[in-house]
Amino acid sequence: MPTLRYYLRLYFLIESQYIKSRLQYRTDFIISTIGMLFTSSATIFVFWVLFATIPDLAGWSFEEIVFFYGFYSLAVVPLQLFFDHIWMLRYHVQDGTFIKYYLRPLNTMFYYMSEMVDIKAISQLALGLVTLIYASVKMGIQWTPMRLILLLALLLGASLVAISILVIAACTAFWVIGSYSVLALALKIRDFAPYPITIFDGFFRFLFTYLIPIGFVAFYPAQLFLNPQDAPLLAYASPLVGIGLFAVAYAVWNKGINTYTGTGS
Repeated sequence: MPTLRYYLRLYFLIESQYIKSRLQYRTDFIISTIGMLFTSSATIFVFWVLFATIPDLAGWSFEEIVFFYGFYSLAVVPLQLFFDHIWMLRYHVQDGTFIKYYLRPLNTMFYYMSEMVDIKAISQLALGLVTLIYASVKMGIQWTPMRLILLLALLLGASLVAISILVIAACTAFWVIGSYSVLALALKIRDFAPYPITIFDGFFRFLFTYLIPIGFVAFYPAQLFLNPQDAPLLAYASPLVGIGLFAVAYAVWNKGINTYTGTGS
């Protein structure tokens, strides 16, 4: 049975070859990276315009909203970096090319996801760090070693939530021909993740907390740094929610690959 060390070595070998091939088109890479950076930065501009006309948003200040966005930006980096191939799943399933992932003695999810890495996610990482540092300085948040460890743990949980939601949505391709609409809907819902859940009414608070838990991508875990004394108990559950939801997503993935029979002849 392949070991973790074997998978890590294999992953770096695969990705190094993929990155080499992508860097053959350096102009495209540079332009797309800058484009992603400007697209992500546009949200900050929207916040700035919004707070130019109102003093706060449901009691949240501009700096707090920027902190949420910085946390969110860092949380989605692993999704963009390691799971970007999820967007192509529907094409592989429909064309029958997904069958090749059954032919090697490797974990199917690992094999499939390792074929693509979006190195443009580096720009998202840079933006997340800059916005988080900016908001922290403005609000006087002190980053002790323990807080940095807590930040990493919470970001891991938040990342698993973001990854799991997209994986579950993409896996509908195993059963639904027009699955892109489900994936696009999941992406649109994820766009609400940088915003405080408290700006929504009761139904959407329940939806974004317990059914499609995007509140755990930024809002709940970030409160352990913004309002540590008054943070809700749900904030402490963020890593567990991420691990649990990823277990569900992995189960759905396995159910899908066990159901898939190819396109026939």
